[in-house]
Amino acid sequence: MPLVRIDVIEGRSDEDLRTLADTVQDVLVGHFAAPERDRYQVIHEHRPGRIIALDTGLGFERTDAVVVIQITQQGRDEQQKKAVYAALAAQLEARCGLAPTDLVVSVVENTPADWSFGVGRAQFLEGDL
Repeated sequence: MPLVRIDVIEGRSDEDLRTLADTVQDVLVGHFAAPERDRYQVIHEHRPGRIIALDTGLGFERTDAVVVIQITQQGRDEQQKKAVYAALAAQLEARCGLAPTDLVVSVVENTPADWSFGVGRAQFLEGDL
């Protein structure tokens, strides 16, 4: 059950944002074994200057096209995570024109007890999922 937060600098069209979100979902389905309708995404647009994402000393420059993706999930191993990073970079470049140097991805781990999908229940713990 990945929960995805996508942070961008404002200025993209609704269509561009939908393509970005669809691409992220396609990668999660293909590389994280997320079911098709297991889609939880929140897109945050920020004014210029509100995302500060330097290069951690890697020697590349980021632009105002930078995209920061945070994926909260459980149960994926290092190989799956590496595959997601590579696929996101490749697919976002191909489908959205995003330079791979303008992509930052963070994966956050959690447990079944950390989810409720509504009605005040812990569906993983209570056997609903």
